Amino acid sequence: MVMPPSHTHSPTDADTAYEAVMDAIVTQKLAPSQKVSENVLTDMFDISRTAARNLMERLTAQQFLVSLSPRVTRVAPLTLLEVKQNFAMRKMLDPELFVMAAPHVEYGDLFALNAALCETGDMTDDDTALRVLKTNKDFNLKVCEKVSYPLLVHWVRQLEDTTMRIYWVYIKTRGSLPFTPGDHGEILRVMQNAQADRIRRQIVEILSVCEERVLNAVFSSERFHTQDLRV
Repeated sequence: MVMPPSHTHSPTDADTAYEAVMDAIVTQKLAPSQKVSENVLTDMFDISRTAARNLMERLTAQQFLVSLSPRVTRVAPLTLLEVKQNFAMRKMLDPELFVMAAPHVEYGDLFALNAALCETGDMTDDDTALRVLKTNKDFNLKVCEKVSYPLLVHWVRQLEDTTMRIYWVYIKTRGSLPFTPGDHGEILRVMQNAQADRIRRQIVEILSVCEERVLNAVFSSERFHTQDLRV
């Protein structure tokens, strides 16, 4: 069974509500370009109108929601441009983050998370697929949090949430992740040896393969002949 992701802080009610809404965006229960309002969030997630309003402001600032007018807000579309931008940003940030974090991470925790990814179960099951994506996100965040740059961690969290949206599309199209747990295991072994150049090469190589696989999945599927990558 895949372990649920752990956290370095105690989640607040606002964190819990945010995670629930992000899960719905990732799994497309709130679909790309779907109209969203305080009433929609209040009804779907059993939260107050104040909490819904705060979430909409937060998600709009992070560009997961798009405000088209004072009365119309929609889930941000997931487009090819968004996919390419996400991979480009991660190729710039992740190699240096993993190099800087290598001397400080708890390798036992990371190997445990990687072991959890090895026990993914049936990826056609939505709950399992979401747990796997969140475990992968937790793996990456546990690394970047050791760099101790709060603003950088904030950016990486946003990139990781977008990555979950992208990888969800791949899972629903291909029935698997675009990488293997063995890729993570190899990264950890290189990090333990503090080989900076090899860490950078390994990260870029894995991200490049993932990008190629995701784009191939999109281009080869008739369902994606629109700007909204809906599944």
